[in-house]
Amino acid sequence: MRLLRRAAATLLSAFTLTAALPATVQAAAPGDTVTLPVSQALARLTVQDESRDGYSRDLFRHWIDADRDGCSTRSEVLLEEAVTAPELGTRCALTGGTWYSAYDSRTLTSANQLDIDHFVPLAEGWDSGASAWSAAERQAFANDLDDPRSLIAVSAASNRSKSDQDPGTWMPPTAAYHCEYATTWIVVKTRWGLAIDQAERDALATVLTQCPDTTVEVTLAR
Repeated sequence: MRLLRRAAATLLSAFTLTAALPATVQAAAPGDTVTLPVSQALARLTVQDESRDGYSRDLFRHWIDADRDGCSTRSEVLLEEAVTAPELGTRCALTGGTWYSAYDSRTLTSANQLDIDHFVPLAEGWDSGASAWSAAERQAFANDLDDPRSLIAVSAASNRSKSDQDPGTWMPPTAAYHCEYATTWIVVKTRWGLAIDQAERDALATVLTQCPDTTVEVTLAR
């Protein structure tokens, strides 16, 4: 199940600390895997001001059918994250099934009640580095199924409440999810080499003071 894979990717056992890995995230190359405490991952993110100049959601082609199996990225996430599997119909139509929305601790019984959230919103990605990427890189970011933490199925209400905000202005209503939310945000920013602004960094650091210094493993996309 996708939720279990996300948890496994986020919460590693202590013995992974001894693995032979690049000394710093900055020294690693795309495709390399880095393992480090989340506090160090946060410290190594570049802090800089953000700009939304020129942003359009259309610059991030998303919900493609990368493997040409008839199911878009959205449907692939819904299938992977279902607590109870839906029935798969013609053109990947989903009937039945149940999902758990981690942001607001809700169980939902229809795919139509869910949005697929880009954990780091597209606009936030643009603000923090994606404005300089190629169209292919932006498409890969918007459809990232290679790391189960990049996309998450949540209630439409919680996703629209979040919109394009970063942790400096929005955290999930479920307080018990804040540690995982902050950790995953840092993971996705690390994976894609995105920067953070000072308010975002301060908010993440504040959350992490209440959390275990979890060791995270991240395969760099760029």
